[in-house]
Amino acid sequence: MAATAVRYLRSVGASTSRGAAAQAPVAAGGYPRLRAVGDDERASVDPAEFRRVLGNFATGVTVITARPAEGGPAGFACQSFASLSLDPPLVSFMVARTSTSWPRIARAGAFCVNVLGVGQSDLCRGFAVSGADKFAGVAYDAAPVSGAPRLAGATAWIDCTIQAVHTGGDHLIVVGRVDALGAAGGDAEPLLFHRGAFGRFTR
Repeated sequence: MAATAVRYLRSVGASTSRGAAAQAPVAAGGYPRLRAVGDDERASVDPAEFRRVLGNFATGVTVITARPAEGGPAGFACQSFASLSLDPPLVSFMVARTSTSWPRIARAGAFCVNVLGVGQSDLCRGFAVSGADKFAGVAYDAAPVSGAPRLAGATAWIDCTIQAVHTGGDHLIVVGRVDALGAAGGDAEPLLFHRGAFGRFTR
């Protein structure tokens, strides 16, 4: 699996050095050289226990979207999103190497992070399904810089260019440079995920 991901990223064009990737945004189709997971990096704990314990960490919920040059829009539900840097403004998210949406987002070279609101759990479930037409019946417009789908009803959106891609075990760590962003404001409440269930923030 890891070797397949490495071959894919190399096939779409790897950059020549890590330094170059850190200094400038990655053009669509260009990614840093990646390596497979070594035997000494395999899990030393039970995967089920790992998921159970880490499930105690409550997160927000996002949908990462993009509009590749070919085909329709792409997107997937993502909990592993975080702000990374203020100067320059960077964000990050993690995606499984087995994701079928990621290759299309990678080719687009840009993405939009849609921060979901408390009433959007069904929308999240729709984007968590692999192989389905995730955008069927979903209202959205175009993010101002990337043109990626900006989902209606999201509490916030962050329009980004892919800055770098790093390995992280069975996932990839994607760093995005923020080009534009906005928030719904008012009384918009975020959708939360904790111990396998959706919830809301109570003040």
